[in-house]
Amino acid sequence: MATADIEVFGGGIFGLTVAFFLQERGAQVRLIEKRVIGAGASGGVLGALAPHTPDNWNDKKQFQFESLIATPDFWAKVDRLSGLRSGFGQIGRLVPLETPRELELAQMRVKTAAEFWRGHAEWRVVENSEFEGWAVQSASGFHSFDTLSARISPRAACATLAAAFQAIGGTIVEGTTASKGAAAEVWCTGFEGLDDLSRDLGQVVGIGEKGQGLLLDYQAGDVPQLFASGVHFIPHAGGKLAIGSTSERDWQEADSTDDQLEELLRKACGICPSLQGAPVLKRWAGVRPRANKRTPMLGRHPLHDDVFIANGGFKIGFGVAVKAGEVMADLVLNGAADIPEGFLVEAHI
Repeated sequence: MATADIEVFGGGIFGLTVAFFLQERGAQVRLIEKRVIGAGASGGVLGALAPHTPDNWNDKKQFQFESLIATPDFWAKVDRLSGLRSGFGQIGRLVPLETPRELELAQMRVKTAAEFWRGHAEWRVVENSEFEGWAVQSASGFHSFDTLSARISPRAACATLAAAFQAIGGTIVEGTTASKGAAAEVWCTGFEGLDDLSRDLGQVVGIGEKGQGLLLDYQAGDVPQLFASGVHFIPHAGGKLAIGSTSERDWQEADSTDDQLEELLRKACGICPSLQGAPVLKRWAGVRPRANKRTPMLGRHPLHDDVFIANGGFKIGFGVAVKAGEVMADLVLNGAADIPEGFLVEAHI
């Protein structure tokens, strides 16, 4: 099947990554996006790639870890092929430790990270003063800091990956859902795809959860991302700072922003007062696909032969995309792949 004609539906991060790996491995791939590349949740502003904590280790955490350690080389290749910039940077992440219990857990994770991350990255406990002017003044006097976390510019990354995919011979068709016929299809269609599958199966397999975020004109400098009081602060290149995000199960309009975003900005300024008055460059809203088990949904379609599904990236889509693209290419081209049991489509049904 190495020379098969394959159609991938959906131009978000899962669709683009799956299409890229299939094309790179010798298939002739056509990617079909009904709007424009990066139109959905993958075109947001946040771009936080952060690992799960390195304790209570399981196959979900292992899958994400393997993806994250492969991510720097992947985006370097994509940037090189496209001649564009994805905005990727492995900048690490700070989290304030407010209680003695949080400090105790963080110190334990120094050891479990050494065991499970195998020298690819570190988990540290650092004093507030180590990142003076950026870290909040936590009650314990300490923050956790990991070197595995990274940032990416979501919309730029989608455009960069689309260009790299085309540079190696892939085809992109926008503004339609029409198939031209192929030996196999991969559906990477986000929350709308979860809705379609739920309707076809007569049961809910996942939902769309809306999020809102902000992009500010603010020069944070060469600092890690910060996660404090439930708010992400992601410093991007060029003097931009992303803040997010809300989580909304009940929503009416997928791409509208409202008072919840203004409250998020007020909360962010309370955590980092220096943000007060920073110009807002972009207000963003989008709907993230959340499968039932809050894990990616990867595998064969339960109702259609030669149709595959890659969906449910939810809040970790960019972080697991490289590994998801690899295993989906294995499955489509070779008929088998090392996909964790809990990620399989049937596990969500």
